[in-house]
Amino acid sequence: MSIPFGVHIPFVANLGFTLEKFENGTSELHYSPRPEHHNSFDITHGGAVMTLLDVVMATAARSVEQDMGVVTIEMKTSFMRPAKTTGHEHLVAKGLLLHRTKTMAFTDGKVYDAAGQLCAHATGTFKYVKRTPSVTSPISTD
Repeated sequence: MSIPFGVHIPFVANLGFTLEKFENGTSELHYSPRPEHHNSFDITHGGAVMTLLDVVMATAARSVEQDMGVVTIEMKTSFMRPAKTTGHEHLVAKGLLLHRTKTMAFTDGKVYDAAGQLCAHATGTFKYVKRTPSVTSPISTD
């Protein structure tokens, strides 16, 4: 059973990410790419994989400061193999908070295919920001 993100993120809802773990500087998301999320090679589009990495790293950062939001400062991504799924399989993304200061979070994220093979890796830096009820949360403030 998935965990609520804590805020409504329209883009994440559209992609169908589910939050499965959210604690102590770690997070895990599951994602079942639909055909409209594929590229011309009929595999998950790199932009969707990068969004998954962004969100899993952001949630790892937020897991230790859940009343705050985060915004992405920078992100570096490496793709190792295609993120393929078939049938009812899903991709698994794991996020880890490596280090934090009062205002910044330094994170690591990995995406695995249904066979457990590493497909993509990213590092990211996020800034903690106070949530304001009048602002709609962007993707990286999950």
